[in-house]
Amino acid sequence: MHSTNYIIRFILILTAFVAVVLAFLSTGLKPIHDRNEALYNKRAILEALGTQLDNSDQKLDNNKILEIFKNQIQQQAIDAKGNLVDESAIKSKGYPSGLPEDIDMAKEEKLPLADRIYPVYIYTKSNGEKIYIVSVRGKGLWDAIWGNIAIKDDLRTIAGVSFDHKGETPGLGAEIKDNASWKQQFVGKTFEDKEGHFTSVKVVKGGAKNDINEVDGISGATITGEGVNKMLNSGLAVYIPYFNHVEKK
Repeated sequence: MHSTNYIIRFILILTAFVAVVLAFLSTGLKPIHDRNEALYNKRAILEALGTQLDNSDQKLDNNKILEIFKNQIQQQAIDAKGNLVDESAIKSKGYPSGLPEDIDMAKEEKLPLADRIYPVYIYTKSNGEKIYIVSVRGKGLWDAIWGNIAIKDDLRTIAGVSFDHKGETPGLGAEIKDNASWKQQFVGKTFEDKEGHFTSVKVVKGGAKNDINEVDGISGATITGEGVNKMLNSGLAVYIPYFNHVEKK
């Protein structure tokens, strides 16, 4: 029969050993985790392009994603006034890589508007046409929702979207990510009214009546749809000064 002191020592040694192993695994696996997360984010950005991707790019395996980002994606970062932000400024915000793709939208949305920075991705097709991709973030029924919006080179017409969420209800609010036909409704919609003023694309309960700026809502997901509306309205609005700068060039 082992003494109480022996049992206590054994438990302490075992606990320390397990802690060391877990720390080693965490440190050793972190580069793999970071690499997978970066690929996941890149994929989500490119998925917004949909059929705008060149035919040879339609199959988005990991190698293809990295190839597109290397050869066809130009990354930029902007401030709330639409001015470009350079690499050193991105690093000074706590993003060591200095890459716009590493900008944490959840972190930025907690800052005053004037202090935020936003990523922009410019995809150049094989025919020279440019598609602009911007990132947006908001709140759904249960938790955060976010997405990427691809915009044609007129800087007002949506070319495609991709959305994701942290905890929306499967079969209802989660359809913003999973329902391809619903997302397809956004293609060709514009965030400009007939007078040329900004007006966000809206998810409408009961059926869209405005072919230019509205898409049908998802049945049973009214609050998530309202969250998408707020996200698009505030998210797209911050990029308008940047688009205006691009148009003047």
